Amino acid sequence: MKIASYNVNGIRSAINKGFVDWIKATDPDIIGLQEVKAEETNIDKSIFEDLGYYIYWYPAVKKGYSGVAILTKTKPKNIAFGMGIQSYDDEGRMIRADFDDFSFISAYFPSGTTGDVRQDFKYQFLDDIYGYSQDLIQKFPNLIMSGDYNICHKPIDIHNPISNKNSSGFLPEERAWMDKFTSSGFEDSFRLFNPNPHQYTWWSFRAGSRAKNLGWRIDYHMTTLPMRERLKRAIILPEAQHSDHCPIILEME
Repeated sequence: MKIASYNVNGIRSAINKGFVDWIKATDPDIIGLQEVKAEETNIDKSIFEDLGYYIYWYPAVKKGYSGVAILTKTKPKNIAFGMGIQSYDDEGRMIRADFDDFSFISAYFPSGTTGDVRQDFKYQFLDDIYGYSQDLIQKFPNLIMSGDYNICHKPIDIHNPISNKNSSGFLPEERAWMDKFTSSGFEDSFRLFNPNPHQYTWWSFRAGSRAKNLGWRIDYHMTTLPMRERLKRAIILPEAQHSDHCPIILEME
């Protein structure tokens, strides 16, 4: 089984840049999308349905903002929209699909780059999603929480850790949260297979950052400990250029 996660930074823009052709070529069984920035009615769903996908969409209340989705070739037993906290659910930050032997989440964590108010909102989200995830793994021990976490965990995950030490996304408090999260029953699946540096999932549009590979690794497939033996490969696909992010792939039995 091949699972993709991709912050598309606007599904309509990504489609115009060849996203559907990428799906055809890569053929994931499940795709978690973040920042779809569209209502389900704003897209031609048949382009995904014709490829064999069921479509589950969870947009933000604010039009053209945030929003997550799951495309899956296997129909889930259950779909859960949101995490039951209105301030996050209004922003379309989480959707979960439950299958026979595991559950999959597409999540879009808040960014704090626009100022103190949103950074505080991000910290509150981190507190709440930690508690939510700890409750969830009691019910769904085989869980994959994928998406854009908007945090680089370690210096290896960012192109210049020294100059970015005071940047939202690499703040000590955010990194400490990642330490806590990855000690609480979740693992960064990419690092189970890939110890090497200079592997990123997001690049600024400014100053040719992507061509120079001046990036950040902020997108993750976080997997629970019982999933480890089923995991076969985790990779980043920087050559896919439909967004300022790139897709990440997890392969498992």
